[in-house]
Amino acid sequence: MPLCKNSDKPKPGDLIEIFRTGYQHWALYIGNGYIIHLAPPGEYACAGSSSLMSVFTEKAVVCRDHLEEVAGNDMYRVNNKYDSRSNPLPVYIIIANAKEQIGEELPYSIVSYNCEHFVTSLRYEDKKSDQVTSAFATAAAVGGMLALFGVAAYMGMSHKKKRRQDERW
Repeated sequence: MPLCKNSDKPKPGDLIEIFRTGYQHWALYIGNGYIIHLAPPGEYACAGSSSLMSVFTEKAVVCRDHLEEVAGNDMYRVNNKYDSRSNPLPVYIIIANAKEQIGEELPYSIVSYNCEHFVTSLRYEDKKSDQVTSAFATAAAVGGMLALFGVAAYMGMSHKKKRRQDERW
């Protein structure tokens, strides 16, 4: 069982974070080894596939799958990280709302409604995704650095060009 170190055994209503290369896939544990999560339509939910195609899809299907099949060899853990900021709904409501959506095709956006948004909306009635927030912060920082390098390069080239013109006079 590929649990992360110091991870609790999942309980119904827990958020499960599955560590993929470069991102995390999120699911909601419903008990007896099963999870509910979003996956692109028509794809088997095994390790990597459920989120690999998510960049290219605008729809996702709510699936009920065995946690071990979805995680594959990837590490996972219970991560109810928003509990300190938001009160979770009662477990029976979380599970009932999740099960009610199995088989539903939902709009999907890696930015505004992804697998983490889906499961947090079930647990807290509020869609949240630190993964998206972190990605935007990183992109903004990289973009800012590239802009500074561009300005510096432009100024250096302008200064060099002006110096050449001054030398000709």
